[in-house]
Amino acid sequence: MSKLRILYVASEINPFLQTSEVANFLRSLPQAMQERGMEIRILVPRFGLINERKNRLHEVVRLSGINIAVGDEEKPLIIKVASIPNAKLQVYFIDNEDYFQRKHVFHDKQQKFYEDNDERAIFFCKGVIETVKKLGWAPDIVHCNDWMTSLIPMYLKTTYKNEPLFKDTKTVFAIYNNGFSHTFGDDLLNKVKMVDIDDTILAPLKTKDFTGFIKMGMEYADLVVKGGAVSPELNQLIEDFSKDKKFEISIQEEQQAHDELFGIYNNLAG
Repeated sequence: MSKLRILYVASEINPFLQTSEVANFLRSLPQAMQERGMEIRILVPRFGLINERKNRLHEVVRLSGINIAVGDEEKPLIIKVASIPNAKLQVYFIDNEDYFQRKHVFHDKQQKFYEDNDERAIFFCKGVIETVKKLGWAPDIVHCNDWMTSLIPMYLKTTYKNEPLFKDTKTVFAIYNNGFSHTFGDDLLNKVKMVDIDDTILAPLKTKDFTGFIKMGMEYADLVVKGGAVSPELNQLIEDFSKDKKFEISIQEEQQAHDELFGIYNNLAG
């Protein structure tokens, strides 16, 4: 039996950046799966807080140079890579001068939510898929973590459904308690759209907020994972929206979570 190929996507990973529990979980989980014989790739944004010199990031020229459409605009995609110290794991970083070279993650120094966080998420999700295409690497499972990755399952089931690399790919969407109160502009759906994506497909996103992004991930993922404790409101949303494909893991119980996800990946991949 060939090795299962697992792609991990998130907004953060230790030791490069940590703003929430996601960073620690994404540091331990891929290594645990690699030690169990799985083939791993990891993609995250290259937020401006990440010190390139200290972390030895360097550009992967053969993967860079694609333009990613966000609404009517196209932005150049730059791919960087670095190794996790003391682990045989590489992390690929999605970068763009307009979206990611700021010294803060989702809020500015006055704690104001960036108005273009929707565009940053769209660029990141599309950039991940295009990078994997350029790598020529067919993932069995794409494990998406948190709201910023929530459009990937939808794009894989629509625009990229006939792409040979992704024909057997299954998606896991993990939800964390990292909500925000911002509502995006009326042009959000048009920014997310691609040629074969219409308003019907994007119906879960019509609230244009955190809940909308979470609903998108739940709607199109093959399995939904609740990564740790969430608010009562978010918990109810998960119960109402994805009860037929929901699976709870406790990321605080790390070893148990690894065991459960190992089984989940194998079951999903068939």
